[in-house]
This record gives sequence, C-alpha cells and structure tokens, in this order.
Amino acid sequence: MSTDYQQAREALGARLRELRTKADLNGKEFAERLGWQRSKVSRLETGKQTAAPADLEAWTRAAGKPEAGQELMRSLSGLQRLETAHRSWKRQLAAGHRAVQEGHAVQEAQAETIHIFESGVIPGIFQTPDYARGVLTDVSNRLGTARDIEEGVRARMKRQEAVYEPGHHFHVLVWEAALHVVRCAPAAMAAQLNRLSGFIGLDTVTLGIIPLGTRTPFSPKHGFWIIDERLVVADTWNAELWLDAADDVAYYRKLWNLMEASAVFDHHAHRVIARARAGLTLS
Repeated sequence: MSTDYQQAREALGARLRELRTKADLNGKEFAERLGWQRSKVSRLETGKQTAAPADLEAWTRAAGKPEAGQELMRSLSGLQRLETAHRSWKRQLAAGHRAVQEGHAVQEAQAETIHIFESGVIPGIFQTPDYARGVLTDVSNRLGTARDIEEGVRARMKRQEAVYEPGHHFHVLVWEAALHVVRCAPAAMAAQLNRLSGFIGLDTVTLGIIPLGTRTPFSPKHGFWIIDERLVVADTWNAELWLDAADDVAYYRKLWNLMEASAVFDHHAHRVIARARAGLTLS
C-alpha cells in the first residue's frame, strides 16, 4: 500500500523526470552529464531513492534549470518531514534491536503519562525475557534485519525500570487475543501471563483487558502509544507512525477512551488472564 511518504517521493521523482525530458536528454545522456550511474537517475525518478540536497543542485544544473532548485528543496523538506513521521521498521532496525529499544527507553523515562493499546502482543514494558526473545527473533526473521537478539532483550528489560519509578503512570489496555498469541514455548508463555497479572494493582500501572466476545464500537487494529498527550506512536507491519498533530493525538485518545469502556480491570482482568493461561498446553 502506498504511503503519503512514498507518494511524495514519487511526486518529487516525477518532477525530476520532467526537468530532464524538457532538457531533451534521455536517462543515459543525463547520467553521463552528471557523472552518475544510469541506475541512480532511474531510482530518483521512480521514487525508489530519496534525493540528497546535493543531488537536486546537480540535477537542476544538468537540466539547465537552476531556478528550479528552491522549489525542489521545498519538496524535499516536506518529504523529510513525512519520513520522520513514517519510520520504516527495516530502516530503524538496520542498527539492531538494541538501538531501537534504547531510543524508546529515553522517551518513556521522560514521559509522565503513557496510554497504551495492544491488540496482538503483550506490551514490551511487561514482557519477560523469554517472551521478548521470541518477539525480537520473529521480527528479525520476518524483516531480515540485524540479529542482536540478546542485546535487544537486555535493552527491553532495562526499559521496564520506568514502570517502577514514581512520577510515571502507564494506562494499558490489551485485547484478550494478545494473551492467546503464543510467541515463545508454552511454559514461557505461562510465565509471561503470570507476570502480566503481577502488574495489576501496581501504583504506576492501570491494566485493563478487553475480553473476546465483548460488543465494541471499534475494531482492534494496530497497537499504539500516546505519550503525554502530545505524540502518538502507532505500530504497523512495516513501520512506526509518529503523529504529533493535535487532531491526530485527540483522535487516538478518543479511540483509547472507547476501548477503556469495553475493558475489565482488577479481579476481572485477573480472571481473563487466568483463563488464557489455563488454555495453554504445557506438556
């Protein structure tokens, strides 16, 4: 599915192609004039590669249209803003799981209030090492990224320190389906569910479970985190979306409130978690 980011990159590429064709040069001739490989011209024009500022400057000179430079730079600035909002998992994980986990740890340590919803996974701040190991391994296998699994697990465990520190509060909603998605050995999954139960009643945590079969005015799609009512981090299959526009934050908070109304808490939540644990085959 095309994203706003990819569409903007393709639009910039189309404008570059227009400048080249107006100069009456084919791709091979233009590449020779620039001293580039023909493939780079093609990648930039088709939106498969993002131009650097120096690329745009060279392009406008080669096309005999230096006056188009400011227009192209404005387009590139808009594209870079979209790139910041659309953070590809493959690009983020190029440096490994540890770097990603440490980045989130800084953000969580600075936040006072975090609202979380997860539909298919136990939130990272509640994960056991075995469960986290299974999740990070699955991610690396799926995306073909760096396999610093143990460093990533250690960094994820360190993130959990914020849960026990005064001055923070985590309002967490988990769809019951996440309790049944087995991401590690059954015995380790049972330990994970036990650990999740242990967070109920913690001073810094409010944990609700949305039971299967409950009538809900929403579809439990992707997970998301709302940081201090100023930023939404939404998790999709291939990217994180970082949304800081006030209307986006307000909309996700509205969704979270709808979900909260469908959730159960305290001993009712304990009961749902216990039901999921009882359904595990431990032999």
